[in-house]
Amino acid sequence: MPKITPNLWFDTKALEAAEFYVSVFPNSKVNNVSYYGEAGPRPAGTVLTVDFELDGQAYTALNGGPEFTFDEAVSFLINCADQDEVDHYWSRLTADGGAAGQCGWLKDKYGLSWQVIPAALEELMTDPDAGRAQRAMEAMLKMQKIDVAALRAAADSA
Repeated sequence: MPKITPNLWFDTKALEAAEFYVSVFPNSKVNNVSYYGEAGPRPAGTVLTVDFELDGQAYTALNGGPEFTFDEAVSFLINCADQDEVDHYWSRLTADGGAAGQCGWLKDKYGLSWQVIPAALEELMTDPDAGRAQRAMEAMLKMQKIDVAALRAAADSA
């Protein structure tokens, strides 16, 4: 199967965004930066693309102009082991202009949507006891950042 690389369209901040994402996720790096030449459409010497990896997953960031922006139709899900990981990624990605959304969703300072989801959420949503799963769902729908202890408490209340 061919490798699939998400391509993220930025106006002018592709390199800044890539460097930010690389600072957030372990085992990550910027691999290559290319620049516009004389043929344009941007001024020669400005960043065209940035190839980077987040924990082994390749991405390309493009400075394509203001024509397109991110929305929630596409998001990146971070599967977190526990509340500490949720708290870490949530605080890093909402910092400096990011915004909390509902049910574990957020937008970072570049407008890219992320879902910061603990393993416990799937465990509770797929609980064989339908009542526990329903109570966890009701609690999750009231949250912004997912709170594992509150989810478990809601699931266990009868």
